[in-house]
Amino acid sequence: MTEPVLPEQPADSPQTRLREVSGLALLLGMTAFGGPAAHIAMLRDNVVNRRGWLTDRQFLDLLGATNLIPGPNSTEMVMHIGMERAGRRGLIAAGTLFILPAATISLAFAWAYSRYGTTPAAGWLLYGIKPVVIAVILQAIWGLGKSAFGSPSSIALGIVAAALAIRGFNELAILLGAGVVMAAGRWFASRRETAGALSPLLPLAGLLVAMAAPQPYNPFTLFWRFLKIGGTLYGSGYVLIAFLQQDFVEQLGWITPQQLIDAVAVGQFTPGPVFSTATFVGYLVGGLSGAVIATVAIFLPAFVFIALVHHHVAKIREFPLTAGFLDGVNAAAIALMAVVMYELSRDAIVDAPTILLAIGAAVLLIRYRINSALLIAIGALAGLLLRRSIGS
Repeated sequence: MTEPVLPEQPADSPQTRLREVSGLALLLGMTAFGGPAAHIAMLRDNVVNRRGWLTDRQFLDLLGATNLIPGPNSTEMVMHIGMERAGRRGLIAAGTLFILPAATISLAFAWAYSRYGTTPAAGWLLYGIKPVVIAVILQAIWGLGKSAFGSPSSIALGIVAAALAIRGFNELAILLGAGVVMAAGRWFASRRETAGALSPLLPLAGLLVAMAAPQPYNPFTLFWRFLKIGGTLYGSGYVLIAFLQQDFVEQLGWITPQQLIDAVAVGQFTPGPVFSTATFVGYLVGGLSGAVIATVAIFLPAFVFIALVHHHVAKIREFPLTAGFLDGVNAAAIALMAVVMYELSRDAIVDAPTILLAIGAAVLLIRYRINSALLIAIGALAGLLLRRSIGS
């Protein structure tokens, strides 16, 4: 009796594309250390350099649009790639699989923290990873900068944006300001009427009003608080700390300041989105169900926003005025990545071994195009080996 012959799937079938974006999202979710800038750099390395799914220009446009909506930027970029490659199923699969590893690790740490009153130490692991992360971000800035800084005006905007970011100006204000300046410059230069406009997206969760008085734990309040945060938080994931402090420490009184610090620490040394801090907080206040509720609530708005705006990004390029706006936002976004890299490098590159790790990783990435996820793993191994040699 012969076995039935299954039809081969085309190399570029919808099922193949869905598997590809799912595998990539899961890989990044398990290896993307270093915060949003590093995540975006690793994502670019994979979808632009290695797989050729997007050009640098297309990647930049998605990044620019992502910077203009609330939520975790790197997670939303993964969702964008999933939707671009495999439609709405790709959006859901990519977003879920990118979030899942970080949420699972944070849940395990929260369980250990609740049981033993402490979190596992990961200092030596990060010691080796951080310099490699700096190199990954540098590679992304090098590649994306070629597309973002194609004119003297975009270079000037990038310099001004970086200077303002160093002085502490609001990230969203810098991005919007750069977009308006570039669009105005294009309009005055061309003196042509343009059609179309960039409509602001009102955050859906902005309608949610948080209750002010301290109160006992209940799952509905937990859900609404984290939904509000996920739907209204702009800027880097580090802004999340201020939201958690105000809502869960000061207003609700559900966690202590020390617990908040420990929750944020877990978010820093786990791979994937920093927003997985919500999983840790949810477990502390509501156990396993609280962890699930908090995780779903904080990431849910991102799925909605990407589903709403994704197909409009390409249309922005059709009109000179809105294309100019996006070019300005892109230039400012790369400048902000450079500032983040500089700030992270002061903590990551601290001695001769970390200098060598950063330089070696940069050469391997830019000259030989070694996979960034592989280099992250090598950096982690190097940190652990250094710990053993110093410890002995």
